[in-house]
Amino acid sequence: MTGEHTVVVVAMEGLHLIDLAGPVEVLATANALGAEPRYRTLVATPGGADVRSDSGVRVGADRSLGDLARSRRALDTLTVVGGPGTRAALADEGFVADVARLSGRAGRTTSVCSGSLVLARAGLLDGYAATTHWALADFLAMREAIDVRSDQIFVRDRDRWTSAGVTAGIDLFLALVEHDHGPQLAHQVATYLVVFVRRPGGQSQFSAQMRAQTATTPSIAELQRWLGDHLDADLGVDALAARAGMSPRNFARVFRRETGSTPAAHVEELRVEAARRLLETTDLTVAAVARRVGIRHAETLHRAFRRRVGTTPERYRQHFGRQVS
Repeated sequence: MTGEHTVVVVAMEGLHLIDLAGPVEVLATANALGAEPRYRTLVATPGGADVRSDSGVRVGADRSLGDLARSRRALDTLTVVGGPGTRAALADEGFVADVARLSGRAGRTTSVCSGSLVLARAGLLDGYAATTHWALADFLAMREAIDVRSDQIFVRDRDRWTSAGVTAGIDLFLALVEHDHGPQLAHQVATYLVVFVRRPGGQSQFSAQMRAQTATTPSIAELQRWLGDHLDADLGVDALAARAGMSPRNFARVFRRETGSTPAAHVEELRVEAARRLLETTDLTVAAVARRVGIRHAETLHRAFRRRVGTTPERYRQHFGRQVS
C-alpha cells in the first residue's frame, strides 16, 4: 500500500489534553514502527487558532475547521476529542455543522470521551451503537436514536467508532491500528508505549476493584487492597475473616455492607477479570489460566466465565486474544 492515511483531529478550547495526545502518540508510534500507509495527522480548530486545554497546555492548529469543511478533500479518519470545552462547542451551530460536513467525506468517524456528544448533536450517531465517558452516558442517551453502550471502553458500529473517557482513546486508536495494519503492529505499538494491556472494546470502563465500594473499616479496606495481588491464595470466607481479624459470620456481614458484594462474589469477579487479561495477552491453556488466578479446575472457571462474561474462556480468547511476541 502507498500514500498516506489522513486523520483529522477536531479540537476545541477546553479539550482534555490526553484525549488528543494519546491517540496522536499511538499513530506516531505506528509510523515509527513501519505502518504503511503512514498516518498523517492534522489538528483542526475553529478558525485555525491555537486552543488551550483544560490543564492549561496550548495546542497548535494545523488547519481551520471551517476551511477543511468547505473544501472537497477526502479524509480517511475524522476524530472529535472531548473535554470541558465540549459544552460550548455543542452550542456552536457552525462548529457542529462543520463536523457533520467533514464526516460526510471521511472513511470513518470517531470520537474520544465527550467528543461523542458533538457527533450526536450533528446526527452522526443516529441509528448507531456508541459509548462515551461514564459520567455522560445518560446525557448521550437523551438522543433516543442512539444505542448507548455506557459500560464499554469503546464501540465500533460500522464506520462509527466511539470511546469512553480519557485513556480509553488510546485503546480505541490501538484498535484502529489493528484494523488497518493487523494485531502484530498494534501489539508492538502498545509495548513501545508501555501500555500494560490493550483492552478490548467490550471490557467494562471499571475494574472489579473500582466497582466495589471502598470500605471504611480499616481491616476491610486493607483486605480490598491485598486481594488483587493474592488471587492464588486461599480466599475462602474463613481465611479472609481470619486476615481481617473477625469471625466469619461478622466478616461476611460487614464486607457486604461496606462493599456492596459478598466476599465470594467479589473474589470471583476479581479472578474472572484477571483470567480475561491472561486470555487476552498470553497463550496459556485455560487450565493454566485458572490455576494462575487461584481456581483449581478449568470447569470452575468455565462456569464463572459464563456467569460474569456470558461466554466461555475459549470463545473469549478467539475474539480478544492477541498475538504474543
